[in-house]
Amino acid sequence: MTTQTDIPPAETGGALRSWLREHSELGVCALLLALGVLVLTDALTMDVDIAQRGPVGPKTVPIVVGAGLLVIAALLALDVLRGGRGQAEGGEDIDLSEPADWRTVLLLAGVFLGAAVLIEPLGFPIAGALLFWGAAFALGSRRIDRDPLIAAGLSLVTYTVFNNLLGVPLPGGPLMGVL
Repeated sequence: MTTQTDIPPAETGGALRSWLREHSELGVCALLLALGVLVLTDALTMDVDIAQRGPVGPKTVPIVVGAGLLVIAALLALDVLRGGRGQAEGGEDIDLSEPADWRTVLLLAGVFLGAAVLIEPLGFPIAGALLFWGAAFALGSRRIDRDPLIAAGLSLVTYTVFNNLLGVPLPGGPLMGVL
């Protein structure tokens, strides 16, 4: 029988690495725990200036969500430590032997960051159209005659729904007077 003290130091790191690889779902538990703590901290330190007229106020849902995240993190950690394993993805349209398509991931990240930077100076309608068009391009669409029109339409509909119907103010940019 080999004990931890009998294993040379080089093998101890390998054993720890192997244990962590077998229990990689604990990373998800840590993420859920951190997210739950963040949500609860924000909810409990929320400054509420409105008069609450019942037991349900603006803090209720974030507290329930944060507590739920903590409970799920604990239950998942318990399951993983007892030997539970997640099922390997076996999607019918996914080839798990192929490497990740980092070009697409980086293009989408660049389009998203570009839209985030451009939303203030250009406004949501223009930045959103660039976001939708860039995402379509990154995902493989090459219809130059159709994609910009669809992107502009989606962006304008999104802006109108959020800004005018839902009352969520979005920056209009140079188109503010027109829209």
